[in-house]
Amino acid sequence: MTLENCRLLRDAFGTFMTGVTVVTALDEAGAPIGFTANSFSSVSLDPALLLVLIAKTSGNYARFMAAKGFAINILSESQKDVSNTFAKPVEDRFSTVQWQIGPHGAPILHGVSAWFDCSTHQVIDAGDHAILIGKVAAFEASGQAGLGYYRGSYFTPAQAGAALASGPAVVVSALIEQDGHVLLQDDGRGGLSLPTARVGVNGATATLQALIEAAGVQAVPGFIYSVYEDVAAGQQHIAFLCPSTGGTPSKGGFVELSPNRFDDVTDPAMRTMLERLADEARVGDYGIYFGNQNMGRVAPVSKS
Repeated sequence: MTLENCRLLRDAFGTFMTGVTVVTALDEAGAPIGFTANSFSSVSLDPALLLVLIAKTSGNYARFMAAKGFAINILSESQKDVSNTFAKPVEDRFSTVQWQIGPHGAPILHGVSAWFDCSTHQVIDAGDHAILIGKVAAFEASGQAGLGYYRGSYFTPAQAGAALASGPAVVVSALIEQDGHVLLQDDGRGGLSLPTARVGVNGATATLQALIEAAGVQAVPGFIYSVYEDVAAGQQHIAFLCPSTGGTPSKGGFVELSPNRFDDVTDPAMRTMLERLADEARVGDYGIYFGNQNMGRVAPVSKS
């Protein structure tokens, strides 16, 4: 499959809303290991079976294959930081979380929505992944709402439902451009993103200025480059084109404005916007996008 088709397939898979889990085990030396996964599913009630997938490229792959069992920890809405920790190649992921050994011997994280301590029932080869089927030996559900994942981003169903009456959230992104490059930062999920923040009580202008200051470069707020509504996430996005005159970023780095340089940008709408910017920057004719995350129109403007 071509790189372009792989990206399209990844985006298509991402339209399925899932929960977020951390899969944990003890390796043969008794050390705790774990990784973030949203490829989890129940399989059977009698016997009690569940499954999760692990990539063969994972640094934990061999150790999980040798483990006698594993635990599924379903994260709660307040545990985005836990998900990010176990999604990164951190040397000691467990030093930043509270945990204990479960009844069947796998690490159980504190504060989760539910956990399932399992023995390894079966391992099935599946292309570039392996399917771990576990037999549930013990479990517990706390009643806390679970953390969601959709199209490369977290969402919090219970919190979003409580805030629904106040209308969509407004999110601001800074397109900080310098000498044919744009500033991208780690999105905390193994990919890249523009400097982005939800608009606070001080408004969009103050939020944008805070993003520029946090970036650590000399840049000035420019014109609105894109306005679109992410209907599924309940968010209104506003992206500002911000010319930069220099400075070293305090977070992230500048990436060349070229359509083939944005494969690691996890949000599809943001990636499409960056690819449009790369095309427009090459000829010096810019436009303002209005629409939603899937379709809209571009009104041309002139670059001064």
